[in-house]
Amino acid sequence: RQMCIRDRPVSIEVFPGDASDPSTVSSQIRKVTQRFDCHRVTFVGDRGMIKKKQMEALSAVSFYYITAITKPQIRTLMNASIIKMDMFDEKVHEVIHEGIRYILRRNPHRAEEIAITRQQKRQSIEQLIQKENGYLREHSRAEISKALERVNTKIGRLKVHPWLSVIAASEDRALFLKVDETTLKRISLLDGCYMVKSDLPESIADSQTIHDRYTELSEVERAFRTCKTEHLELRPVYVQTEMSTRGHAFVVMLAYLIVRELRRRWCALDMTVLEGLAQLSTLCAMEMKVKGQGTYLRIPTPRQLSQKLLKTLDIQLPSVLTHKEIPVVTRKKLTK
Repeated sequence: RQMCIRDRPVSIEVFPGDASDPSTVSSQIRKVTQRFDCHRVTFVGDRGMIKKKQMEALSAVSFYYITAITKPQIRTLMNASIIKMDMFDEKVHEVIHEGIRYILRRNPHRAEEIAITRQQKRQSIEQLIQKENGYLREHSRAEISKALERVNTKIGRLKVHPWLSVIAASEDRALFLKVDETTLKRISLLDGCYMVKSDLPESIADSQTIHDRYTELSEVERAFRTCKTEHLELRPVYVQTEMSTRGHAFVVMLAYLIVRELRRRWCALDMTVLEGLAQLSTLCAMEMKVKGQGTYLRIPTPRQLSQKLLKTLDIQLPSVLTHKEIPVVTRKKLTK
């Protein structure tokens, strides 16, 4: 579990692999209050992180939270007439109910993405049905129940079973797709809509600030992706002891700070971290031997782009380096 200020990690802690996300929040609260001695903090977490129990724990130490609620919870509030559908707009809208602030917004771009994805899933199932029907026509001994099972499996895997189903017509030896338009309309009603929930007083943060702090979780998620899979590859972990595992995670966190700084410095050059590192990998050193005086390393002038990358980092390469014949390996015992 990484503790971040925006996307800048300030602490990292390793938990057993079977620990659920909500169960790790209490230890982070203790860390903030006891180790960091903080007294005015707002925890920002996604729907699966901050739940009722975590909200109560934060309130007990006079901390605040910012999180979001699920689509079923949104529908519950709509059924209770606490919110209305026309409140969801591109601009944020706030509703206060029983001391809790709800920030509503609809993202039209996200709504369009969801609609496109839903249509692609439907087309994928239609193509499978066409394939199964063609096979049934060509093979008289093929069982229609097997074809039906394969299509239902894909419908379940794509999670479209609430509004899509398949019907088997034994007399025609064919499968037909059935669309529940009523359910589809109900499901798509909230496409792109989301609600942020917080107990922050209005005197501390307005609705737009609360909304922006929650959406900045995407930067934290980006940090996790960078640490886990992209640049640094936290996993797989090849060490075995608890201390080594914690040390491995700590080094990855420190490495992410470097990646974060590289991204910040190189954004003006329109270059990603991977592209920049690939360019700097062309740097080299030439071993120069001086008769009777040993050797030294001469650093050739970097290419123009490499010079720009180094300049943004305030790094100036030396023209020469001393050279020592010292073997360095990762084995525990050095060879003679």
